[in-house]
Amino acid sequence: MMAYKHLFFDADHTLWDFAGNSRATLRELHEAHALADDGVPDAEAFIEVYEEINHAMWGQYTNGRMPKEVLRVLRFRNTLARFGVKENGLAATLGRDYLGSCPRKTLLMPGAMDLLHSLHGSYKMHIITNGFDEVQCETENSGIGGFFEVVLSSEKAGASKPDGRIFWAARRSGAMVLDSLMIGDNADADMAGARRAGWDHVHYAAETDPDPEATYRITHWCELPDLLRG
Repeated sequence: MMAYKHLFFDADHTLWDFAGNSRATLRELHEAHALADDGVPDAEAFIEVYEEINHAMWGQYTNGRMPKEVLRVLRFRNTLARFGVKENGLAATLGRDYLGSCPRKTLLMPGAMDLLHSLHGSYKMHIITNGFDEVQCETENSGIGGFFEVVLSSEKAGASKPDGRIFWAARRSGAMVLDSLMIGDNADADMAGARRAGWDHVHYAAETDPDPEATYRITHWCELPDLLRG
């Protein structure tokens, strides 16, 4: 086992429960804006369509084919259109309110807070995320911001995982390749990106199939401290 000094975590779906926080926000929006009166029958249908559309658009964003400003507008516009609602003003309001509320949600992945407490003081910890700069709000409001020295978003780096440039930008933390470990849930972004950058990596496969090419694989955060101790 390599003696790692710097641990780089992904944020959404890894530490911060993106799905849980996003769905709670969407339910609130459905009620607050009385979307049932406009033809969106219930919150669960709204969530299902939104997640399908957002997932596809997010792929375009991370591949550099869609600017964030376009994504933020179109994901709600296209969701409403699926229900026959063509109100661009409403879509813009939903987009604004979503961004105002979701990053302030505090739900973490199971075991994440205990993990960070157990590692604190033994490693320098950082975040590398393909999320927007609102990730700073996510970490602060959920109570984990103080654990991290560098929080690097794809917006700040000018590149998204798996692009090697975001891993190069992460070296502003003072980390070197051989003492760095990338930890995340996404095999295509986190694991493949770390491999391209020459970093060892841990696939947190709590909700996905383990990446057979990952340096290490875990399914729950309680496994990581033992792994790091070798």
